Amino acid sequence: MDLDSIECVSSSDLDEDEIHHHQHPHQQLQHPHHHVLHPHLHSEFSSSNNKSRNASNNVVNGNNNNANNIVGPTAIAPATSVHELLECPVCTNSMYPPIHQCHNGHTLCSTCKTRVQNRCPTCRQELGDIRCLALEKVAESLELPCKYYSLGCPEIFPYYSKLKHEATCNFRPYNCPYAGSECSVVGDIPFLVAHLRDDHKVDMHTGCTFNHRYVKSNPREVENATWMLTVFHCFGQYFCLHFEAFQLGMAPVYMAFLRFMGDENEARNYSYSLEVGANGRKLIWEGTPRSIRDSHKKVRDSHDGLIIQRNMALFFSGGDRKELKLRVTGRIWKEQQNPDAGVCIPNLCS
Repeated sequence: MDLDSIECVSSSDLDEDEIHHHQHPHQQLQHPHHHVLHPHLHSEFSSSNNKSRNASNNVVNGNNNNANNIVGPTAIAPATSVHELLECPVCTNSMYPPIHQCHNGHTLCSTCKTRVQNRCPTCRQELGDIRCLALEKVAESLELPCKYYSLGCPEIFPYYSKLKHEATCNFRPYNCPYAGSECSVVGDIPFLVAHLRDDHKVDMHTGCTFNHRYVKSNPREVENATWMLTVFHCFGQYFCLHFEAFQLGMAPVYMAFLRFMGDENEARNYSYSLEVGANGRKLIWEGTPRSIRDSHKKVRDSHDGLIIQRNMALFFSGGDRKELKLRVTGRIWKEQQNPDAGVCIPNLCS
C-alpha cells in the first residue's frame, strides 16, 4: 500500500482538514496448619547460589542437621529458603508435582527433566524416576500471596492454587493493544495509554462520538496490514478503535471494531455503534467492545465488528470506484442499570 494514502478526520476536530496516517507494517480461608508467607517477605522465586540450594536439598534428602530450616509447627524458615526449595535450578520457575530428584537430592521440575537428558544439572548423576514427595508435601503446606501483589492483588492462596489464580488475576498486566507490530510491552492501563501515545504515535481523542474518513488510492492492493488505531477517552475509560484491511479467505475486506482498555466484566458496561454508507445505503453495527485481554487477532478472526466487503466499500466510495473513500461514524455509550425496571438504559455522552 501507498504509505501516505490513508486519511482520518475526527469529529472532535474543529476543521475538516485531512490528517494523513502512515500505514504500519506490521478471600481465601487460611487453614491453621498452613504457613503463610506474607507479601513483604515474598518475592517470585529468584535464582540463588548453589551453596544455598545444596543446603536446601540436604533437608529434602533427610539430613537432620538442617531439619530446623524447614517450615514446621514451631519454627518458620526465612522466605528465601522456602523459595530456594521450590525453584527449579534449570528454568528457575516454581516446581509443581511431579517434582523429581536425583540420588544426591538435587531437584528439578518435570518439564526440565526431559530437557536435561536424564542427567542431574547440578551433579551430572543419572536422574532415574525418583519423586521428591517430601518437597511436594512442603509445598502443600504453604500459602503465598499472588505474584501481582505489588499491582494491587490482596489475595493469598495455597501453593497449588496460586498458579491457576495468577493466570486470570484481574491485577495482571495488560499486553500492548497496538496491532501494527509485535509489541511485547506490558503494563497497567495508564502506562499503556502513555506508551501508545509516545512510542506508537497513536492519535488520542476525547469524546464518545467519532467521524473518520479513510482514503486509499489503490484499494485493489489489499494486504494483511493494520491501517489505523485511535484511542478515545470517555466515561473515564479508554477505548481502542481499529480499522484495517485484510484477506478473508480469497476476498479482501475492511473491518472496524472497538476494544475496551480494561477487563471483560467492565467492558460489558458499554456499547458502541459503527456506521458506514453513501448513495442512500448504509451498514450499521452495534455491539459490546471486547476487552484488550482478547488479542487483536482473536477479535478480528471472530469477525466481531463492522465488516465491509470490497465491492460494497467501493460502492460507498462513489465515483469511478478506483479510489476507496469511506467515512465511518460511531458512538460509545454506557449501559446503566435501572433498579426499578431491572433493565439497562443507555447513558449517552454528548
